[in-house]
Amino acid sequence: MRRRIKAGDYKPGYPVPGEPRMAEEFGIARRTARKVINALIDAGLVYTVKNIGTFVADPETGGPPEQVVPESAHEEAEAE
Repeated sequence: MRRRIKAGDYKPGYPVPGEPRMAEEFGIARRTARKVINALIDAGLVYTVKNIGTFVADPETGGPPEQVVPESAHEEAEAE
């Protein structure tokens, strides 16, 4: 997950897989997935919103980005 976040596979402000999905995707136990998420939080790579989910943090602040840019806007900016 850390590598995927740093590579930009998950953009700031976008959700990361929850424990069940992460456990299934990586073939790990849910308890291990919870430890992964906690380690990402401790590293400032993700943040949680209570009762909503876990999201990729702004790399500069370690918290929510000021603005979440939709994927289509990223593609348009790269095309220019």
